[in-house]
Amino acid sequence: MLYPILTSSRMVSSLDGVWDFKLDDGKGFENKWYEKKLEQPMTMAVPASYNDLKEGVDFRDHYGYVFYQKNLSIPANLLHERLVLRFDAVAHHAKVYLNGKLITEHKGGFLPFEVEIQDIANAGDNLLTVAVDNVIDYTTLPVGGKSNIMNASAGFGAKPSKKKENNPNFDFFNYAGIIRHVRLYTTPKEYIEDLEFVSTVLDNNATIKYNVIGVGQATAKLKVYDENGNKVAECAGNSSEFVIENVNLWQPMNAYLYDIKVTYGQDEYTLPYGVRTVEVKGKEFLINGKPFYFKGYGKHEDTFPNGRGFNEPMNIKDLSIMRWQGCNSFRTSHYPYSEEMMRLCDKEGFVVIDETSAVGLNLDFGGGANFNGQKVGTFDKEHGIKTHEHHRDVIRDLIKRDKNHACVVIWSIANEPDSYSDGAYEYFAPLYDLARQLDPQKRPCTLVSVQMANDPNKDVSAKLSDVICLNRYYGWYFGGPNIKDSMDDLRQELDKWVKVGKPIIFTEYGADTVMGMHDTTPVMYTEEYQLEYYKENNAVFDEYDIVIGEQPWNFADFATSQSLLRIQGNKKGLFTRDRKPKLAAHYFRQRWTNIPDFGYKSKN
Repeated sequence: MLYPILTSSRMVSSLDGVWDFKLDDGKGFENKWYEKKLEQPMTMAVPASYNDLKEGVDFRDHYGYVFYQKNLSIPANLLHERLVLRFDAVAHHAKVYLNGKLITEHKGGFLPFEVEIQDIANAGDNLLTVAVDNVIDYTTLPVGGKSNIMNASAGFGAKPSKKKENNPNFDFFNYAGIIRHVRLYTTPKEYIEDLEFVSTVLDNNATIKYNVIGVGQATAKLKVYDENGNKVAECAGNSSEFVIENVNLWQPMNAYLYDIKVTYGQDEYTLPYGVRTVEVKGKEFLINGKPFYFKGYGKHEDTFPNGRGFNEPMNIKDLSIMRWQGCNSFRTSHYPYSEEMMRLCDKEGFVVIDETSAVGLNLDFGGGANFNGQKVGTFDKEHGIKTHEHHRDVIRDLIKRDKNHACVVIWSIANEPDSYSDGAYEYFAPLYDLARQLDPQKRPCTLVSVQMANDPNKDVSAKLSDVICLNRYYGWYFGGPNIKDSMDDLRQELDKWVKVGKPIIFTEYGADTVMGMHDTTPVMYTEEYQLEYYKENNAVFDEYDIVIGEQPWNFADFATSQSLLRIQGNKKGLFTRDRKPKLAAHYFRQRWTNIPDFGYKSKN
């Protein structure tokens, strides 16, 4: 799926702005709100999560559908072209109506979908209504549970709430709404539907195989330009290859992008493209043939008051802070980030582990799930999760969207799933196969392993993943506050993973830390404890050449559901939610600026 851009053959018009908005009272569909203007609507920003933009717990914690609406005025001449209505992301289930007619719907809150409207729209005014459902359950990604996994009071006999509410089986707030851009764009009737590029590099030259997927009978023509606007290659054909001599490689933190201009009949599209290679070889992760060391973070798309809503200035600021620290990478925990962020990482040279929205695939969280008093396994055929087909759709849509990004070097199939119980291999093996089949570049695949999966003989990731990604909290959830003793447990587990022989990235490790909380002796929740925690963990990582990356959890504090274990959200950030550094942020700046991007643990 191509990112919408303005070209000589394509028009793009933003539908962002202030929309009419209303919470469903349970009768929105019965009373056919989508057929007429909403009565007494609120105002609502698009794009944004709606939860923090109006006051009141009933608004913030709304359960079910909301309705967005706006007048869509379309010039008559646009109806003679292919006219597409595109949503970059709607969380989590969208039903789209034009003039009262359902024209498309989409499940999944973090990937784009679109629909052609030239044959159903009117010249002039049209009523556009989007019904958005935020309900999460055993069929959705992310997964919703039967109870709040962070509810520490459950052990004291707390009763479940009587009102209908979402219970995230994950530790971040269930923000919802039209969270990314809404656009109209046009193409000619014969048009470029998609593009695929795969690079191989030999000496100073790159051979790039390509595939132009077009709708029509045209023959594609390609011209390739360097960053100075000089033409460096050209060819014709819908599926062929070209050579860039004396190629400038896309390097981590030193990006170089070529512009590939494709024409197909009357249609034209320009793709920024970075030439680089990725390979796992033994214990090393190679980018452009050199052993790379991942320095960076698990992150969230989370700001106030946008929530999960698109925030371009904060994306720029986050990458600036990370560059200041000496970072070179991050993971899109725990869902695909905006296309604008991926394009920004291509341009700035940040390396990305690209993750699906498959978080919460673990019914062991929160004490485990049960049915009629019996423990239920995650993959129990009758009472377990029912996400497999949707999971396939998410992988398919993610790779379709992000396959040409140079910044993306690993696909993450899931975060902290039940990868160690009966049924795990049967669930995950077909998903790895699908990802490898769909990706033209054949990037490495992984899943991010939860601490409960601390035995490589049971964790299916040991067999399926090209890179082992570990989320481990020795010295916090496991062993805290005795950090030094906990490091012995960390070493014992790492010794087991060494025998697997695959490179290891620590994709999460961290300790909750309240900004401004200090003590002369490091105690839990103080900035001093967080600093000590990271120093001890990093010292262990440095003992193992098989550890090829460290990504602390989290870059910045972020919002969660309320619980006794969270103080206005998760406080594991190295930065506050408004990006002020804690003590450990300065420590990592010193550490990472002294660790090279390449060859940190190389024996050569």
